[in-house]
Amino acid sequence: MEYKILSFPLSMSFGNTENTVYPTLLWDNRNIILVDCGFVGSLPQIEKELGRHGLSVEQITGLVLTHHDHDHMGSAAEIKRINPHLKIYASAVEAPYISAHEKPLRLRQAEEMQEILPPEQQDFGKAFCEMLRRVEPVQVDVFLRDEELMDWCGGCRIIATPGHTPGHISLLMEKESIVITGDAFVLEDGKPAIANPQFTLDIEQATESMEKLLSLKAKAYYCYHGGLLV
Repeated sequence: MEYKILSFPLSMSFGNTENTVYPTLLWDNRNIILVDCGFVGSLPQIEKELGRHGLSVEQITGLVLTHHDHDHMGSAAEIKRINPHLKIYASAVEAPYISAHEKPLRLRQAEEMQEILPPEQQDFGKAFCEMLRRVEPVQVDVFLRDEELMDWCGGCRIIATPGHTPGHISLLMEKESIVITGDAFVLEDGKPAIANPQFTLDIEQATESMEKLLSLKAKAYYCYHGGLLV
């Protein structure tokens, strides 16, 4: 079976900062799976990047959300509207926050922090809360379980990597020895690091999850923040 595993950049400005993330595409004879989908407003960039490979949003068969943060699921509802047949995949723990059946933990955290921010940070905090509120919820169609094997690109093993959020997952492409990390860890100056430790919901769990992925000694780690680690 022929397949391709590739990542591409999406950039978005917030305040004076430009943030670049790297979703991954798992493309084989039967599946076109997008892993995470950038920010609210990322859809035109996603369409452009898919177009470079002769693909369109309408051809995507599945969207995996590693967790419910705004920069990972920001375009999910829009993608689902264009392509209602695609399946949205996530862990059962993250699903209530992705669908907003429960208030997203990241929004709850931001609102609590807003109350204690110093005056000079209040405007930034308000803008951040508003951005989180603009994330459109979407229903999860399929719950992914720890150690479950999906038939994508020669075999994709789901790995529970809680910490950054409670139900965070990463993906191991077994045949190619590639790990798609989500926010289980990021690259900073070319080295693995905890993603935003000040916002990580359980730092102990997050550290264990990072060590768990690194212990796999994969040939390549596709990091959503920071790009490729080989």
